[in-house]
Amino acid sequence: MIYRDFEKQINLALEFFPCVTLTGARQTGKTTLLKKMLPNYNYVSLDLPSIAEMAEENPEAFFEKYKTPLIIDEVQYAPKLFRYLKVKLDNDRHQMGQMVLTGSQKFELMKNLSESLAGRTAILELEGLSWNEYKNYINEENADFDTFIFRGGFPELTRKQDFPLDMFFSSYLATYLERDVRQLINVTNLRTFEQFIRLLAIRNANQLDMTDIANNLGISSKTVASWISVLETSGQITLLQPWFGNSGKRIVKTPKVYFNDTGLLCWLLGIEKHNFKTSPFIGSIFETAIFAELRKINKLNGATNIIHPKSLSYLMLSIYPNMHGMYTINIPPSADKS
Repeated sequence: MIYRDFEKQINLALEFFPCVTLTGARQTGKTTLLKKMLPNYNYVSLDLPSIAEMAEENPEAFFEKYKTPLIIDEVQYAPKLFRYLKVKLDNDRHQMGQMVLTGSQKFELMKNLSESLAGRTAILELEGLSWNEYKNYINEENADFDTFIFRGGFPELTRKQDFPLDMFFSSYLATYLERDVRQLINVTNLRTFEQFIRLLAIRNANQLDMTDIANNLGISSKTVASWISVLETSGQITLLQPWFGNSGKRIVKTPKVYFNDTGLLCWLLGIEKHNFKTSPFIGSIFETAIFAELRKINKLNGATNIIHPKSLSYLMLSIYPNMHGMYTINIPPSADKS
């Protein structure tokens, strides 16, 4: 079993909130982690349409069958349930840790949470494995940072080192397109959306130019903005605002776009293990891995995604003390201090 550093954050939230909501991209290990942490909790998944329908149409019978303490997996599939959840939690508001909700579609989830469960649930996001989690599971002497970057942080690929990457990522992308993309937006041509993802991978760790992407795909900039939002809310990418001492400038300036998982990124770029280090994308991939590590550290400490370039340089050297000359990484200057 892979130990997740994020367990501490979940346990802390369970002490202070009647409900905890754990979001994150598909396959990041949300369900596995919660079942391991909370063996005494009942469990139900709303992935099955019949159970989701029961939760929405007959919530009394649903909670009679699935009693608290309870883990409700993929709760976004029953949006009507949230109003009943509010009432149920309020009936025993001082009982902490009554329920844990999970969901991989953050947009739908956050909309329902803000409308019904504001102030009643802690909201946490689980990403893929960190370098620390990976090397602790593999055995520190055998852990290789290049291999970790190439395979990525999905727990399944760490547990099964012989899992064919093409099989895993092609299935992952197909499931993501069918289950998440179709449900979040009305995409008439999923092939165009897949081309969009691959085009974005080429532009990873660069400033986000929506007009250029739109022109390349023959779609509108408005459509690109909508699709970027889908990738971001479903945990596939992160937008990083440039560093300025003036917080107002951070908001309005063009962000850089990063894929959250370097393994998926390498697969989208068609990179194989034998040409990983010689790939023209190696600098941007390594930068993405370092940014992911900083992001996960920040989340463990309850911090935000505001990361100063000096912090990025420090972590790169702490992970790879002999990295000088091995990679080319473009870290923009911190601009003006105003």
